[in-house]
Amino acid sequence: MQIGVVYPQIELGGDPTAVLPFGRAVEELGFDHLLAYDHVLGAVHAGRTPPLTGPYTERDPFHDPFVMFAYLAGVTKRIEFATGVLILPQRQTALVARQSADVDLLSGGRLRLGVGVGWSPVEYQALGQEFRSRGARQEEQIELLRRLFTEPIVDFAGRFDRVDRAALVPKPTRSVPIWLGGSSEAAFERAARLGDGFIFSGGGIDQATDDWHKVQDLVRAQGRPTETFGGEYVMAPWGEIGDITDQIGAWQRAGGTHVSIVTMGRGLDSVGEHIDLLSTLANALDRP
Repeated sequence: MQIGVVYPQIELGGDPTAVLPFGRAVEELGFDHLLAYDHVLGAVHAGRTPPLTGPYTERDPFHDPFVMFAYLAGVTKRIEFATGVLILPQRQTALVARQSADVDLLSGGRLRLGVGVGWSPVEYQALGQEFRSRGARQEEQIELLRRLFTEPIVDFAGRFDRVDRAALVPKPTRSVPIWLGGSSEAAFERAARLGDGFIFSGGGIDQATDDWHKVQDLVRAQGRPTETFGGEYVMAPWGEIGDITDQIGAWQRAGGTHVSIVTMGRGLDSVGEHIDLLSTLANALDRP
């Protein structure tokens, strides 16, 4: 099972000088991947009807995952990069294809594209996309992305996108894996039909395990092999070292393929403190 780390963008405060040492430390300490969250804009919550439901506000910093991963691709050799998750329907599909292909090419095939539908209509409006149809648009986008990754010429006419006999050049050397994330039944069902894996976050290990078994059942119902369908658990802020090793063991016993560790929520204010914690954790996990 692959063990990775979530980039602690909130507590590093958007500091551009933190990206390099953190990314290198993830690799040097033996972790398998770095996962990054995605938000283009943070919105003020106060005074909105209906209220915004997500946890982030106008004060929370985010780096663009594609830009950060392209930068880290040049200073690392081994770790995988994962978006967890990119809010796909608020972005232009062809542009996501181009950005994904370039990160995958520049990193030597180390990108895993996790996608979701998000929760902030403010971001959708600012980016010129419709919020209410985001689930349907995501389905169409996944099909189009795979075609752009693999076909020499794409002629596509959908509800949301039109590609008139055009090509993505250069292409990635493979079809970039597309995983889905979320917590709704619609997200589980969509992933079972269209995804290469699912990213579970929030709710704790018991909830994640129950949802993982549910998604596996849906994958089987689609006639797809569960052996090639991945499952990642993004661990919420945790307590003692023994707690995290116990949760990782439980996820592995449940058949999970990936786990990502969140170091946020422990009062760590500097990149050095986050790296020190990762070093302690790597020793406990006997990372090579």
